[in-house]
Amino acid sequence: MQMAAMLGMLAVGIGAFGAHGLEPTLEANGRTETFETAVKYHFYHSLAILALAIWLQVQPKHTFLKSVMGLLVLGILIFSGSLYVLSLTGINWLGAITPIGGVAFIAGWFWLFWSARKLQS
Repeated sequence: MQMAAMLGMLAVGIGAFGAHGLEPTLEANGRTETFETAVKYHFYHSLAILALAIWLQVQPKHTFLKSVMGLLVLGILIFSGSLYVLSLTGINWLGAITPIGGVAFIAGWFWLFWSARKLQS
């Protein structure tokens, strides 16, 4: 739950800083939309991690949730992290790393689906 809180706090802080303090840099790099995408995915997945952490508190035996949360955290770090750095520096090769984070997001959601499906059977 602490990880979810920290990630959520960072998403809000980074988003606010991007909208106010970094706006000239992002506009100069033509990367405002890229930065906003990074914040959006960061925030959505922080909320998902929070929901999963609450679920784990209620059902501690569902240890698969830890793997799901790990994949979503990895997705935030790689997907959003690479887009944050790309937006601020213009280092274009970072765009090649971003899909790895997207795959981590997809894997996390798939693992949640698969594990929840097994719980029902």
